[in-house]
Amino acid sequence: MEIIVRLDRVMADRKMSLNELSEKVGVSNVNLSKLKTGKASAIRFSTLASICEALDCQPGDILEYVKD
Repeated sequence: MEIIVRLDRVMADRKMSLNELSEKVGVSNVNLSKLKTGKASAIRFSTLASICEALDCQPGDILEYVKD
């Protein structure tokens, strides 16, 4: 099983840069970049909620589960 992170797609749809999202969410560019590239191993629900609020989206827009 694998979780695919679609944060880059949602950010592009909203025309929002990593720096802008970082400022709105209060999370460092480095941590958001790790999440965006799929290198993060975990995300706090509070961070996910803040990202969803800033991007006006649902968690399912950002995260996708793919079976092996």
